[in-house]
Amino acid sequence: MKHPTPQPFGSEDTMKHTTRAAQKNSRECMVCGIENDFGLKASFYQTENNELIACFTPQKFHQSYPNITHGGITAAILDETIGRAIMVFYDGNTFGVTLELNVKYKKPVPYGVELKAIGRISSDNGRIFEGTGELYLPDGTVAAEAQGKFMKRQIDQITTDDFTTNDWFVPAGVPDEITL
Repeated sequence: MKHPTPQPFGSEDTMKHTTRAAQKNSRECMVCGIENDFGLKASFYQTENNELIACFTPQKFHQSYPNITHGGITAAILDETIGRAIMVFYDGNTFGVTLELNVKYKKPVPYGVELKAIGRISSDNGRIFEGTGELYLPDGTVAAEAQGKFMKRQIDQITTDDFTTNDWFVPAGVPDEITL
């Protein structure tokens, strides 16, 4: 399946993104679980440009060095954001299971402030797709970039009906626009 070519980042018209839908959260996931006391509690929003934006606020217990979020947390949010970006083109039950992930760290990532990650699909070839993403600091600076290769999986191949019935839901409220 051919997807639109992503637009370059950093131009003025790419900093504001109109949202069109929220993706589902779970209760216990380390990245999107709203009841996971140590999770990121990230929310994911599909944009009209067929990208996915994650909004989250890492906490002190996500740190590595003082005042810096652990690099594994940075990798996790980029992994989740790119892997979920496939849902923009399919449905809320099509996931990406990570086969490869390459992260380039550019700036220290603080905790205690809202951060945003954006992901997009760069190629979609049957069961395998590839994508790219960036993690943005509050001032719009790119702190990390990633590219990855994923295998498409349906949620019923990963978990049980009990999970999708009781622990997989769309959060309330979708912002009209997100600024990076």
